[in-house]
Amino acid sequence: MKLIMQSIIKYEFNEHLKASKKTMESVSDSIEIAALLCIDSLKKGNKILLFGNGGSAADAQHIAAEIVGRYKTERKGLSAIAITTDSSALTAISNDYGYLHVFDRQVEALANKGDVLIGISTGGNSANVVNALKIAKDLGCKSIGFSGKDGGKFNNLCDINIAVPAEDTPRIQEMHIVIGHTICHLIDQAFNGA
Repeated sequence: MKLIMQSIIKYEFNEHLKASKKTMESVSDSIEIAALLCIDSLKKGNKILLFGNGGSAADAQHIAAEIVGRYKTERKGLSAIAITTDSSALTAISNDYGYLHVFDRQVEALANKGDVLIGISTGGNSANVVNALKIAKDLGCKSIGFSGKDGGKFNNLCDINIAVPAEDTPRIQEMHIVIGHTICHLIDQAFNGA
């Protein structure tokens, strides 16, 4: 049993390392563009709204917390909201309009021109995330996609879609948090001493 477990552990870490190397090589320019969009918006007094389903909802909350608090460097608090956290809004909108509209109704209510929206979906096709990105475009917001596989519908909806070049959902999710942390580090540096 120990040999089987050790084999699985090594496999998971090796797959992570392969995905990490491939992702870094293919999306580093997109990460830079995404970070610049976020920094520009925050410097103008706007906010970042983040959202996704399941593990992507958890990633949205994690990244928002790093922006509001700090990632590594002391700086002023910055405006970011994970619209996956308000259980009353989530359940009321789902009950009244259906789960397909759980994010777009919040975007309609909370987003302003110049804000940045970060939609997270491993395939880039989650219907409720896609709906919110469409509303964002209508409101004059910038949008960033965190996706994977072929990028899905995010390719045509987002100002920049960071598509992790992987098919395996766990690897895509792992890369999303690394990408999020990298953007947070760049934001920290831009606001260090500000």
